[in-house]
Amino acid sequence: MAKLKVKWVKSAIRFPERQKRTIKALGFKKLQSEVIHNDTPQIRGMIDHVKHLVVCEEVSE
Repeated sequence: MAKLKVKWVKSAIRFPERQKRTIKALGFKKLQSEVIHNDTPQIRGMIDHVKHLVVCEEVSE
């Protein structure tokens, strides 16, 4: 299964609480951290919801 590497690049301050919860649900603890997830429609939807706060790239493993 394909993997996605997601990096949190912009602070969620002054953004809606729902987007802050999405950042936490993706597994981020601190700004500038990276997480790797399986490429599923659910994860893609979460990334799309906060696309202005994160950077995503596909990882081939």
